[in-house]
Amino acid sequence: MADNKEVDIKSLSRKSLSKQVIDEIINLLMTGQLKPGDRIPSEHELMEICDVSRPVIREALTSLEVLGIVNRKTRHGTFFSERIGSKPFSMMLALSAGDVVSIIETRVALELGVVTLAAEKITDNELELIRKNIEEMRNLPTNDSSEVDMRFHKIIAQSARNPLFEGIIDALQKFHSKILEQIPLEDRNLDDTLSYHVEIYHALLKRDPVEAYIAMYRHLDFVRKKALKSLKINK
Repeated sequence: MADNKEVDIKSLSRKSLSKQVIDEIINLLMTGQLKPGDRIPSEHELMEICDVSRPVIREALTSLEVLGIVNRKTRHGTFFSERIGSKPFSMMLALSAGDVVSIIETRVALELGVVTLAAEKITDNELELIRKNIEEMRNLPTNDSSEVDMRFHKIIAQSARNPLFEGIIDALQKFHSKILEQIPLEDRNLDDTLSYHVEIYHALLKRDPVEAYIAMYRHLDFVRKKALKSLKINK
């Protein structure tokens, strides 16, 4: 390897070779042998270390690239991504797409944690973005506030200053928006949604994590009940 870093990967059995190669490469990050942005061993080096064929190595690297965990750079090698995006979480959610209740509950649990951190870290500029977002929602011509609502929650996620939260919430929001599409427009009470957003905004304005948690819970519980009610009707 160009940087002469020594890595330790166990020899593999012939069962599920590609998956085992993936696990071992990810283990390089988990054990701290390599860090985000580092170049991983070349295909030839991995073949020797793992005692597997080139097609197995390439299959494993392709899977990791699809997940956004590694990036291949022509003539330079394969590198761990500096930051993991939403792809791994999107694929995980896709496999759980039929379990709507779990997806809704995951979003509730995650956003409650996010908003408490946001209350501690949010900037004046981000608060201004939320205020403008609320004004935009207030002036919507219909009850369909889905796009504005998504941006509201994304601003809060970004203000928590945690890249893992941002990636997970981005994936969750996309799935959750599909669920909300099943709620008829006449049942999407814009005034109620606006009221909840204002409560969250004021809690964040005061930098009060507890009040922000309570306000976010009230909002998400309202949305959850609407979604579950609609799903039962449509069954």
